Amino acid sequence: MQNSRRNLIQITITLALLIFQPVFSLNAQEENLSVLSRWTEHSDAGNVLIHHLNQLAYECLDRRDSLVAGLKTGEQWRRRQGYILKTMEKMVGTFPPKTPLNPRITGIVERDGYRIEKVIFESMPRFYITGCLFIPEGAEEKRPAILNAIGHSPQAFRRDVYQVLILNLVKKGFIVFAIDPLGQGERLQYYDPEKKETLIGPGNPTVEHSYCGNQCFIAGNALARYWTWDCIRAIDYLVTRSEVDPERIGMTGCSGGGTQTAYASALDRRVKAAAPSCYLTSARRLLEFVGPQDAEHNFYRGIVDGVTSAELHVLRAPLPTLLVATTRDYYSIQGARETFREVKKAYQALGKPENLEMAEDDSEHGFTRKNNESIYAFFQKHLDWPGSSKEEEVQVLEEEELNITPTGMLSTYLEGETVFSINKRETEELIIALAESRKDLSGHLEKVRRNARELSGYIAPKPEKEPVYRGRYSRGNYTIEKWALYGEGDYMIPLLLFVPAGQQSEFPALIYLHPEGKAAEAEPGGRIEQLVNMGFVVAAADLIGTGETATRQSRRAREVAAFTALLVGRSIVGIQAGDVSRVANFLKHRDDVSRESIGAVGFGELCPALLHAAAFDKSIGPVALVDPLVSYRSLVVNRFYEYDFFSAVAAALTAYDLPDLAGCIAPRKLLMLSVRDQMKRPVAESMVENELAITRKAFSLKNSAENLKVMSSLPEQRLDSLLYWWLN
Repeated sequence: MQNSRRNLIQITITLALLIFQPVFSLNAQEENLSVLSRWTEHSDAGNVLIHHLNQLAYECLDRRDSLVAGLKTGEQWRRRQGYILKTMEKMVGTFPPKTPLNPRITGIVERDGYRIEKVIFESMPRFYITGCLFIPEGAEEKRPAILNAIGHSPQAFRRDVYQVLILNLVKKGFIVFAIDPLGQGERLQYYDPEKKETLIGPGNPTVEHSYCGNQCFIAGNALARYWTWDCIRAIDYLVTRSEVDPERIGMTGCSGGGTQTAYASALDRRVKAAAPSCYLTSARRLLEFVGPQDAEHNFYRGIVDGVTSAELHVLRAPLPTLLVATTRDYYSIQGARETFREVKKAYQALGKPENLEMAEDDSEHGFTRKNNESIYAFFQKHLDWPGSSKEEEVQVLEEEELNITPTGMLSTYLEGETVFSINKRETEELIIALAESRKDLSGHLEKVRRNARELSGYIAPKPEKEPVYRGRYSRGNYTIEKWALYGEGDYMIPLLLFVPAGQQSEFPALIYLHPEGKAAEAEPGGRIEQLVNMGFVVAAADLIGTGETATRQSRRAREVAAFTALLVGRSIVGIQAGDVSRVANFLKHRDDVSRESIGAVGFGELCPALLHAAAFDKSIGPVALVDPLVSYRSLVVNRFYEYDFFSAVAAALTAYDLPDLAGCIAPRKLLMLSVRDQMKRPVAESMVENELAITRKAFSLKNSAENLKVMSSLPEQRLDSLLYWWLN
């Protein structure tokens, strides 16, 4: 009996081993090329880029907050106002001269108790603004007028909720001028008359705004300049009207209209009473919650220079201002209250604490009756036009009744300027200046290195902590080591190191940068394996924002990251370039890598990062760029483009372009394969020769013309063979 039981146990154990052995063996062979998995400290890898950028911003805001906390007297606050004004003039840009408005009335709508005049004027020559001027009946005496800036509604002020506010103000005796913002109403910048909608982000004005705004940023301009100037010129029009008292101008707007109100009322003292609504929060709370909004909301270096939304209201002090908010807005109410308390100190020190008020209602983002009534009462008080502040029922007009042009769209009625056309013209002046600088090529390239470092926000790596080893896989004639390198902040750079087997003491190394991440071509038989078989140690890295650390692949998520970088005076490109240098440093300290033979290959949108890194870091030897963007210029001087701001550097064209950086690599070897235009299409040979002429001259200057090779397409041999030939 005992022997039978013993035999049964042995049989059971044997069967269990037979059953589970294949599973254990299979699991032992499975490859997990993730570096950050099962690592609690780095489990939020998809948000690592925005966390890093926010941390940079918080450090800037800490310095700003400390400075502001020390302001006590009126004189100290006035000096602060001087700094804010000077800094804003630099960030917004120089306003153009005031040219004739050339106003025209395209129609009049008569309604019970008021009339509407449909107006077109020019804020700049042939830069047309559409708006409706609402005039109360019996407006013989001069009376106060309100400029109503509009938020991000496609139909602009024609939307019913805007009309409720406008018509109530009119019923209370105010003249109201409502204008179409850029990219909304009848001012679409990319209108398709056949589809009768914008070609860029139909139904979402923020997409149009950022599309032309990105081009402005690359040229060192700000979309906010256009928004602010349009409002200032609208006030210019108002004060020409015989019905308007120029000493009693007010301004209000909700959401994006609140932003416009804050801008214009800070810079134009003719606005005697301002009521921005549902836009306000502190910079810190904005970053914590929803992040930076579309292009017109952002100033290059705004946070690093300490100019936030609070500074706009400090600059306006002590003129009457009502800050309007809702408690469930995506703009943090906590941040709005904190900003109000901070700005109140300026008003107190300047002797007019009563001139800053705040109105709140418990609601989502947008208009409420309670907040509207606070706005009515505010204007009645500060523009000296008493009456009831109760909101009345009004009969809104059909949207089409408020169209100013007979076609319903400016671009099909008047052939005028756009943000793109004006920015292109200004960019062409920058290109002329670059061409002049290039005449002294040696001096120019030195300036390019210096300016590109500063503008991109590249920071050379300091001695880093020891990298973290995460294990190894064997694939026959080579191994895959998993490493995590420390980035410039608290983030890690996941890296796969492919090491050939053999007795060779030192191998040439190749940094491999793919926008889809380190594992994109790491499968058995893939391109990386082919390179390893040719004798390279290959370091495939996830630069911050790619691979395991990829920002969520949505336009909004990438825009938040790119605009946050802009606010802190950095760029995604510059930060990623620092990561490339860290990978190079890692390789230099390997016993199995030849320090003199470290090359790099970049693909697609990572080419600008590699180009910047190689221009600054001479330890990176031969460079190959596959599908690189031909130039930043191409993104700006062409109306349409396919790249987002992730791959760009703000203000780059004020000092350099990508072909200049490519020239900085000389006399090291540079291969540019299948160069792409702004639409990600292969570039025509003539365009390549034109754009890269400066690159060729730079290589000739270094007596290394043969070290630059530009190929329009991949030849018959495979890319890995071409890279082997080039890098050796």
